[in-house]
Amino acid sequence: MSEVAPSGQRRRRRRHDPNAVVPEAEFTSYYGRPVVKASPWTLDIPAYFFLGGMAAGSSVMAAGASVTGRPTLRRIARVGAFGGILGSTYALIHDLGRPERFYMMLRVAKVTSPMSMGTWLISAYGPAVGAAAVGEFAHLLPLPAPVRKLLGAVAGPAGFAAAALAPGMATYTGVLIADTATPAWKEAGGSITTAFAAGALVSGAGIGLMAPLDESGPARRLALLAAPGELLAVMRMHTEAGLAGETYNTGTAGKLAKVAEALLIGGGVLAAVTRRSRIGSAMAGVSLLAGACVERFAVFEAGQASARDPKYTVVPQRQRLEARKAASADE
Repeated sequence: MSEVAPSGQRRRRRRHDPNAVVPEAEFTSYYGRPVVKASPWTLDIPAYFFLGGMAAGSSVMAAGASVTGRPTLRRIARVGAFGGILGSTYALIHDLGRPERFYMMLRVAKVTSPMSMGTWLISAYGPAVGAAAVGEFAHLLPLPAPVRKLLGAVAGPAGFAAAALAPGMATYTGVLIADTATPAWKEAGGSITTAFAAGALVSGAGIGLMAPLDESGPARRLALLAAPGELLAVMRMHTEAGLAGETYNTGTAGKLAKVAEALLIGGGVLAAVTRRSRIGSAMAGVSLLAGACVERFAVFEAGQASARDPKYTVVPQRQRLEARKAASADE
């Protein structure tokens, strides 16, 4: 049969062609806007991720050096941890725009909020790290002898307190971003936390490799374990992210990830072959630190890229919906 068009003209109804090729779906959204809003964070945030992890790894290294009687390694690690937490806190407050916003977050303690718990964690960890670092140089400060003695006595317990809080410092940022709606972070889930923890250990090893050769043995052994560990954790993160894992290997994030991989491998190799060279050992430490840092920026860029492309939000949602329908049909 034929049908009458509004103009009064008759036109034939098109028949369905089973061999016709259906064009691939284009994932668009209203007014060209992404389905998920990209994070408003600036590059301060990946710097904050890295420096906080470096501080945590250095605190663990300092505690181990204190137990095993390596004073120079302990001093370097404590100073590295203090520098890390100062830089991390500055990056966070700078990203917030107004310093008082950090204080405002301390008005509430919400155990279900990674950001709230992270704020309180930094507030407890920072003074402990600071006391441990200042205690290392208390004898040089122009203070009364009893005060210098007290600062030196407090340094040990403060260093161990910082080491006890270090695992939380190393991992809470991974929990924080995995709890967002950003596809590359959300889909990766707990694997991001594992990668961040490994990166913190790599950073701690990198700081420790700055110590004299007769004291840097633990840092070298940690580097040989943590560098491959981070590479494996990052690979698992890419896999766990599913379709959104593409963003870790393409664009700016992909380039940064390749640089990070080269630096981590190079740092691990240098750590293995420079056992008798202080300069070579320090170069290995710098390479490991740079690799851990660049990896944080790669994770950040991948998340932003996944939020801008609707495909990484829509396709996983459809897959989960189809899986639920299939499960209901089987029951």
